[in-house]
Amino acid sequence: MTQTKCDILVFIGRFQPFHIGHKAVLDAALKQAEHVIVLAGSANRSRSFRNPFTFEDRAEMISKVYPNETLNTKQLKILPLNDTLYNDEAWTSTVQRLIDDVIAEEGLEGKTVGLIGHSKDKTSYYLKLFPQWASVEVKHEVGVFNATDIRKSYFRGAPIIPHDILPPAISDYLKTHMMTDDFKRITAEAQWIKDYKASWATAPFAPTFVTVDNVVVQSGHILLVRRGGQPGKGLLALPGGFVDHDETLLESAIRELREETKLADKHGPFPMGKLKGFLAGQGVFDDPKRSARGYTLTHAFLFRLPPAKQLMKVVGSDDAVHAGWYPIGSLDPTEVFEDHYFIINKMLAGVT
Repeated sequence: MTQTKCDILVFIGRFQPFHIGHKAVLDAALKQAEHVIVLAGSANRSRSFRNPFTFEDRAEMISKVYPNETLNTKQLKILPLNDTLYNDEAWTSTVQRLIDDVIAEEGLEGKTVGLIGHSKDKTSYYLKLFPQWASVEVKHEVGVFNATDIRKSYFRGAPIIPHDILPPAISDYLKTHMMTDDFKRITAEAQWIKDYKASWATAPFAPTFVTVDNVVVQSGHILLVRRGGQPGKGLLALPGGFVDHDETLLESAIRELREETKLADKHGPFPMGKLKGFLAGQGVFDDPKRSARGYTLTHAFLFRLPPAKQLMKVVGSDDAVHAGWYPIGSLDPTEVFEDHYFIINKMLAGVT
């Protein structure tokens, strides 16, 4: 471990789930610093195979491993860190603000701050984003673990808990979690993903999927559907889908919008030409990890419908079990599919 003396050490991770590699870093931090702050990332994401545990779940896990440091000495503080997809500067600013708030609340002004971690691969680039803080590298001997592999073993019909790479308290937590409805839902989604990827496993190279999504707003509300199938069954989502080979992106977007929502005014269903008149922007979203299905690039279209006291009529259809208007300011990101919450924010902020 780099011997850089800091009063406060910050450890950032997703901890999906917390394993002995994480524990080795946190053990080192607790030995070195008087105050340790864990920021659990992706705290505002809906449950999925990639993010099956909520912030509350992960805070409970870590607290079970370190009951004395979290409950008695208060040396360890665990805080939620929200994703700000498609805006790295906003994410960095969020981290800085969280730490500044803790320093102000705890009266720690003037204390030295360091960022502690283990540079296992390219995902550890965040360790270089905070030049104002000291950097503490932990060279542990417990090995490099991929939490994805742990999830693959756990979320299956015959779950396996890899006790050798999990702290005992985490193994116990996962054993109890197996009895929950959330475990059953994520297990079903994991099987769907496995079968879906197997369907194109013999292709000469992994395919790139192209989809479209519609951000339709009217009078402070946004049009969303509730997904009827995997992945993300039951979650709210933007109306959209895969592009057909005989249509343009915009034609595909409007077709999906009409099929899934039956959008209509008092005169009946909106014709394609009329919908095109409400087009107000568009943007491409291509985060490689945005979809569990594989690399899925989506082209989003923003439609601004005229303000009205009575919102346009919608009915869920096709792949959507429900369609409805939702107040934009009241959206809960933990109830929204994949990165759709972040697409909404980005599109409404003026992406073109």
